[in-house]
Amino acid sequence: MKCITNGRIILPNQILDGMAILFDTKIIDIVEQEDLKNYVDLEIIDVEGRYVSPGLIDLHIHGFQGDDASDGDLEGIRRISSSLLENGVTGWLPTTMTIEKSLIVNALETIREGKKLSEEGKDSWQGSQVLGCHVEGPFINPSKKGAQPEDYILKPDAKFVKEYQDVIKIITMAPEMDEDFAFIKEISHDTHVVVSMGHTDADYETAMAAINAGVSHVTHLFNAMSPLNHRKPGVVTAVLNSGVTTELIVDTFHVHPGLFKLVSKIKGDKLCLITDCLRAGGLKDGTYTLGGQKFVLNGIECRLEDGTIAGSVLRLNNGVKNVLKHTDMPLWQIVAAASLNPARAIGLATTKGSLENSKDADIIITDADYNVEQTFVRGELYYKK
Repeated sequence: MKCITNGRIILPNQILDGMAILFDTKIIDIVEQEDLKNYVDLEIIDVEGRYVSPGLIDLHIHGFQGDDASDGDLEGIRRISSSLLENGVTGWLPTTMTIEKSLIVNALETIREGKKLSEEGKDSWQGSQVLGCHVEGPFINPSKKGAQPEDYILKPDAKFVKEYQDVIKIITMAPEMDEDFAFIKEISHDTHVVVSMGHTDADYETAMAAINAGVSHVTHLFNAMSPLNHRKPGVVTAVLNSGVTTELIVDTFHVHPGLFKLVSKIKGDKLCLITDCLRAGGLKDGTYTLGGQKFVLNGIECRLEDGTIAGSVLRLNNGVKNVLKHTDMPLWQIVAAASLNPARAIGLATTKGSLENSKDADIIITDADYNVEQTFVRGELYYKK
């Protein structure tokens, strides 16, 4: 049994001092440090006042350090999983985009294999756990396609999603492209796949009707959707007026940081911090590809050649830091938005997302500025700075 001592333990509603956390593959208990004398054969890990945080969960990440989930390359998924450890990410959803359907199928098959290997811990998988897949498109509105190639946009296809319901955790689609909400109703009723509203030009009334029909999540709030307007409230207002879980890209470019606190106050534990990171994440400025299109990375900005904003190069621990810097929110609340809230959104909160008894021992150790120094996945130390 392992024991982390002298740390500041971040729980969903507070930060504990003077306590120790006991774990093997799962969290066993959080006890007073003076009670450790009652245990034998402990592997003591003294973190000397650093934060002890739950591992972060990224629901929307395309790639990192040169690899992309849509490439359909198992070794690429493995490399991303390993590289994400330095960002404190212990669970992630490889995210595909609107590309040729056969390529999406290939990516899903690959992610399915990666999910199996990471769950079993086999084949020397020493990285962040693949929790499933986020399929962003191809059932979207061309008018809000953003950086998604229009040539491969399709009508909603429930049969296709059902074939991969064991690996798809979230499907992003535009509800106005779904006649009578037939797709939304079938998927939300017959599967555990989360239907997310995104890349959509729906008006407020259509968005609210879609939520009533089964949409329970929204993809990168504010980006690629009808905005909040006092006479045309749009998708943004429907999201803020409802109980759907809500992604927010917190790189300070996609969304102005002045909105971080406002969205958090409205959405509470429904807020999920994401990166929407592309393959350029962790790399130098330059030209890269996204779904066969070239994009240019310049600082924190990723744009297609025509100037369209693409994804980001955000690291999720830096997202936590961005929200901490630009709001007066307590650290524990921000961390929950990058760990427990995402776990809830995809139905994994009983095993993931917080440092609570019987949950997986997904733990990160950070310094006072939330820079990651150690990452444990189900009790195994896979990263040490």
